[in-house]
Amino acid sequence: MRRRISLILLLLASPALADAGWAERLNLGEIPIEAHADAQGRGGMVRAAIDIPAPASVVWRTILDCDRAARMTPGVKRCRVLTRAANGRSELREHLVKWSFFLPALKSTSRIDLEPDRSIRFTCVGGDIRACEGSWSLEPIRGGTATRVTYEMWAAAPFALSAPLLSSLMRRDVPDALKALRRECLEVE
Repeated sequence: MRRRISLILLLLASPALADAGWAERLNLGEIPIEAHADAQGRGGMVRAAIDIPAPASVVWRTILDCDRAARMTPGVKRCRVLTRAANGRSELREHLVKWSFFLPALKSTSRIDLEPDRSIRFTCVGGDIRACEGSWSLEPIRGGTATRVTYEMWAAAPFALSAPLLSSLMRRDVPDALKALRRECLEVE
């Protein structure tokens, strides 16, 4: 529990987009990322951002499209909505993830809280990955014709991995997912 609180505080204490280096990299079309695994390899945090030349409403719908999840997120094999609140502001979702041949497939159930066209917050509530939380934040830019997407996540792994391997996986997979999100958003438009 102490490790989880420490990682969450680290995530909240370093506002990445306040760093001029992040803004500069985004303006150059790059994907700035910071990723930290805990020393025991039992989890970590990641934060990354991307500018997408599509309105926030398109990005929002694309992130939430379960049919696109496997095309956008490395390792995701299945996504399905288990329940949806009548007001459309929250969902319970299940993902089946298989990162590599050597690792077992993992099932994760998350509660997702939705603020249309602005943010998606998620918390793991069941399955193999029991401890995670994070968000997608969407900020309209360029007069609303583009969107700055910031992804933040903290998760505890269900099995130990070396900290360097875990950091490497996060640094590889998160930018790949953000690039895929951009590609899928451009196909929608």
